[in-house]
Amino acid sequence: MTFTAIDFETATAFHPCSVGIVTVENGIIVDEFVTLIKPPNNIYSPFTIQVHGIYPRDTVNAKSFAQVFPEIQRRLQNRVVVAHNESFDRNVLAKSMALYNLNYDDLNIGARWECTVKIYKAKGLKPTKLSDCCREMKIALNHHEALSDARACAQLYMLR
Repeated sequence: MTFTAIDFETATAFHPCSVGIVTVENGIIVDEFVTLIKPPNNIYSPFTIQVHGIYPRDTVNAKSFAQVFPEIQRRLQNRVVVAHNESFDRNVLAKSMALYNLNYDDLNIGARWECTVKIYKAKGLKPTKLSDCCREMKIALNHHEALSDARACAQLYMLR
């Protein structure tokens, strides 16, 4: 039970404004990382602000994805990666890396990640939004806060 769970909050489409990463070794959370990320030109969609409550004023002085990437890489490289709705978070990572000419293959994490949506859907849980899964499994959640979402995803994965 050794893996890394990740969650991105986005400012627009696939431009992250926050990332939460939880590292699990032998079933124990050993590291948690969260940071704000300044999206390109610090532009946000009104919809995403409504979802997560992060505003341009919150990230105006934050590091860019490229500046945060070494911390992300250190936690993800050569690991099993888990996300809730993995295709979304994987695409945010891959597209952000491409924007800064970073090679996704260098992470050695595979084309697909472990997905707690798919796992809990296969168990018969409906609906499978993170908040629904956490309510069913009695996991505390401050939904759309990147570290809380990543931590909840890690806990869901350990309870599978």
